[in-house]
Amino acid sequence: MPPLLLIHIGQLLTLQAPNSATGPRRGPNLKGLGIIKDGAVLCAGGKIVSAGSTKDALRDPWLKRNHKKVIEIDCAGKVVLPGFVDSHTHPVFVSPRLIDFEKRIEGASYEAIAAAGGGIRSSLEGVRKARKQLLSDKVISALQAMTAYGTTAVEAKSGYGLTVESELKSLAAIRDAAARWPGTVVSTLLGAHVVPKEFEGRSQNYVESVCTEMIPLAARRKLADFVDVFCDRVAFSAKQTEQIFEAAERHGLSVRAHVGQLSETWLQPLMRFHPASLDHMDHVHDEDFALLAKADTVTTLVPGANYFLGMKEYPPARKLIDAGVPVALATDYNPGTSPTLNMPMAMSLACTHMRMTPAETIAAATINGAWALRVADCKGEIASGKDADLAVFAVQDYREIPYWFGGNRCEMTIVGGAIAYQA
Repeated sequence: MPPLLLIHIGQLLTLQAPNSATGPRRGPNLKGLGIIKDGAVLCAGGKIVSAGSTKDALRDPWLKRNHKKVIEIDCAGKVVLPGFVDSHTHPVFVSPRLIDFEKRIEGASYEAIAAAGGGIRSSLEGVRKARKQLLSDKVISALQAMTAYGTTAVEAKSGYGLTVESELKSLAAIRDAAARWPGTVVSTLLGAHVVPKEFEGRSQNYVESVCTEMIPLAARRKLADFVDVFCDRVAFSAKQTEQIFEAAERHGLSVRAHVGQLSETWLQPLMRFHPASLDHMDHVHDEDFALLAKADTVTTLVPGANYFLGMKEYPPARKLIDAGVPVALATDYNPGTSPTLNMPMAMSLACTHMRMTPAETIAAATINGAWALRVADCKGEIASGKDADLAVFAVQDYREIPYWFGGNRCEMTIVGGAIAYQA
């Protein structure tokens, strides 16, 4: 793979930490994009070699000696930023949930649809019956589509099988798809998504199955990096979530959780497990803002779900950011509540419905997404030694990325120093 040089970049957003800050970006630092005008990025061996001005790049002695070996891309009038890190997705499913979609239009609530056998449970049969190859093909199709929007790293959850066999099959499908995609996939076991119908009224028995069968097998087969739990009134209690987290900890897996989507959950008991992220967080206890501000746990917001569910209220992004809580953005790609692969669309919703600034959405969709997946050592910034994952947008100003909602202004996506997508 020959070296790649992007030059004359209108706005190069390096996302390099302002004031030598460490950890996920929070407060005023969330707006720090490290912008270089007429910028240049040199990539070689899958890594970023240097990032700075075009003037300095063209003076580089190595480049002068090796210019014939280098692929040069003129990015005049364009914006280049780190590839997006989509830190919350559910790509292992077979069919869209169109009946749920229509019922919501007719006025049915999330809980009413779930009680009638819709919602997450309605996706189970397809995943349970599907062969692993079909599921893997579905996942790789989603990953490839994400690349076209500038996404280069993705968290992929299981959670639509909810038997030991189908959850492990889903994780294996994620692993197989990841091997066929040039980007980075972080895998999450979400066996505790909801209580399946066969365990109705016996949720604790299902929790035992997750703890004593799913988690040990997923860990032993190295199929998952994280364990996730849907902790809410329609799924699992905080006490059950703690039990599942304890099992994950015993087997060397890190944890994250869906929390506060439909109702408030007191976070203190969960924080002792140092979750990488707490996701959705539409409902947060006033006391928990200070608790979250002291931790490196990232609050991952998924406004696509609020939009698709027709909710009037969105997560309190402004209050979280102003309190010093590190915030990330993700698509929540799934068949029932957020069927979108478009990270710039999630950013646009964050601007218009959660009062985040365009700069804050970019940091939340890149470096803080990397922190939410614990891959910030190599992702989320354009800096020497980091992975050469870049998105090139055919816009003159970075604010246009969330401004042009619903479309796609991504012109090129570079993964590991190679062009993975070109419009």
